[in-house]
Amino acid sequence: MQRYMNDVAVQPMTKRTYIDANLLIAAWHGKDDAGMAAMAILEDGGRTLLVSDALWLEVMPKAIYQQQKNEIAFYQAIFQCAEHGFWRIEVLQQAHNLAQRYGIAAMDSIHVATALAMGADEFVSGEKPTKPMFRVTELSITSLRSSTP
Repeated sequence: MQRYMNDVAVQPMTKRTYIDANLLIAAWHGKDDAGMAAMAILEDGGRTLLVSDALWLEVMPKAIYQQQKNEIAFYQAIFQCAEHGFWRIEVLQQAHNLAQRYGIAAMDSIHVATALAMGADEFVSGEKPTKPMFRVTELSITSLRSSTP
C-alpha cells in the first residue's frame, strides 16, 4: 500500500539488517531450518541488508580459491544488493571495547562494531544464541538458530 504526504509518495522505511558469514553460509547450503530462515532474511524486501569487508573476507576467499563459481555468484549477488561497510579505525577501536566489555571473539566484535557504525536496526547471525556476542545491549542481535528473526 503506497502512502502519500503532500501528494508525494512516501517510501516505507526498511529495517537495516547486518548479516554475518554464518547466515550467508546457511543460506548457500539452504537445506535445514537455519538455511531456510537465512533465505527468508535475504529475500525480505522490507530489509536493507548491511555487509562489510570483514564478511567478504570470511566467505569469498575460500570460494574463490576452490573455484566454486555458483557459490561465488551467490555471495556476489548479495554483496551487490547490500549496503557495504568498509574498514575504519574507529570501528576497530569500538570492536576492542566491545570485545573487552562482553567477552566477544575478535571477528564477532568487529561485526557488532560495524553493524553499530552502519546504523543497523538489528544483526541477524547464524551463530548459536549462547555465544557471548548475544550479551551486547547496544544492538538487537538475533540468531537463526532461535526464534524466527
